[in-house]
Amino acid sequence: MIEIKNVSKSYVKGKKSVDNLTLEINDGEIFGFLGPNGAGKTTTIRMITGVLDVDEGEILIDGKSIKKDPLEAKKNFGFVPDNPDMFLKLKGIEYLNFMADIYDIPKNKIKEKIEKLTKKFEIYNELNNQIQSYSHGMRQKIVICGALLSEPKNWILDEPMTGLDPKSSFDLKEMMREHSKSGKTVFFSTHVLEVAEKLCDRVGIINKGKLVFVGTFEEMKQKFKEQASLEELFLEITEQE
Repeated sequence: MIEIKNVSKSYVKGKKSVDNLTLEINDGEIFGFLGPNGAGKTTTIRMITGVLDVDEGEILIDGKSIKKDPLEAKKNFGFVPDNPDMFLKLKGIEYLNFMADIYDIPKNKIKEKIEKLTKKFEIYNELNNQIQSYSHGMRQKIVICGALLSEPKNWILDEPMTGLDPKSSFDLKEMMREHSKSGKTVFFSTHVLEVAEKLCDRVGIINKGKLVFVGTFEEMKQKFKEQASLEELFLEITEQE
């Protein structure tokens, strides 16, 4: 469970990139976080994961404060950032072993977990190559594998489908469904509204730093236009602000 309570963040004094955001992502649901470019999605995710400090408010991961108890909070989630270009000098296997060490995965389980995930995403045969030699899609896959290696309860994914081939995108969506069905949490941002419409239990729409809608697709239709697609509703909601 992820709780965001009255959270604000400013990069420039007097201008809030995220403005008094309150949001609760429940166990057992896939929650889609939507918004135009520059709306505050990535800033919010970076605060949830502790990459950025919160100016005001509080964020809890399964009851653990990301500010007051960051190590305990970070044990409870796996994070896929919006840019997979990291640790480029490492080989894929070195990166995954590094992630396994960070999350204290038992030594006798590491090889099995790495093999299972990397074969699923079809990068097993590339693990002895440096990440800088990977395509964008392969870099996205290795970062996803690293985030899921510890089997975290909460998945926090920033544009996770970007660069993935159709099969890997399908596999990841199926994994997200299985994860939520087991009573765990998936929180992800996306620009692909069709994915959000088909995959999410609930969505939140942020615009100019403010949360302008939270609920199911059906609730959105009832509130705005009964016969509209998510794309049409999204444009109406964000253009009203």
